[in-house]
Amino acid sequence: MPKYIQLKEAIHKTEKLSEAQKTQSVKHIEEWLTEDKAFGLLYDELIEVNSVFKEIFKDLGLV
Repeated sequence: MPKYIQLKEAIHKTEKLSEAQKTQSVKHIEEWLTEDKAFGLLYDELIEVNSVFKEIFKDLGLV
């Protein structure tokens, strides 16, 4: 089971958060997943265009 699913399930099960906090937390996780996927796609496409982008991402600490 992917870690993000385990995290979402743990959030839903906890009694330490209100329902609103649980909803907001899961929303943030889903946004981060979307951003991570989008960055991966962007990275792959830019690398295809020019391998120099790989060095730029490396210099930025993103690889």
